[in-house]
Amino acid sequence: MLPSPLEFLVPLGALESVAEVLPFVILAVVFVNLGTRFLAQRSYVRAAEAGDDDEAMSRYLPHEVVSFLLIVLSFAFMIVEPHGGMVLSVLVLGMVVADFFEYEARRVEARNDMEMDRPNSALAASALVVAYAGYQSLFFVVAPVWNAIV
Repeated sequence: MLPSPLEFLVPLGALESVAEVLPFVILAVVFVNLGTRFLAQRSYVRAAEAGDDDEAMSRYLPHEVVSFLLIVLSFAFMIVEPHGGMVLSVLVLGMVVADFFEYEARRVEARNDMEMDRPNSALAASALVVAYAGYQSLFFVVAPVWNAIV
């Protein structure tokens, strides 16, 4: 049997061995991402109050690292569970894009001496990611009822 070309980039055997816990890890990282989003927002508000312009603001590194980790985990989940991983990856990428634009919006608010708003679009995208990651990892809780109906 010929090896898959993907086996040279991703250790599929090792990935399959953690496939059972991967949805739970993703759910935990999603909650960590929510926490770092809160800390990032607090950091942006403090930086805007401290400086005259948006020069004092910079991206919050822990949030960027957790977001990158979430992208990598969702892509790994796509290898193990193609359909669920694809949906999760699209949601996570949408959340990261929303984070990018929310940061830029905070810079505009700081530059124009406006009141800092919450990152509403990123929070909405995070809610979708939390819901889908929870569905993927905790489906066993509702599986008996779901299977009885369907």
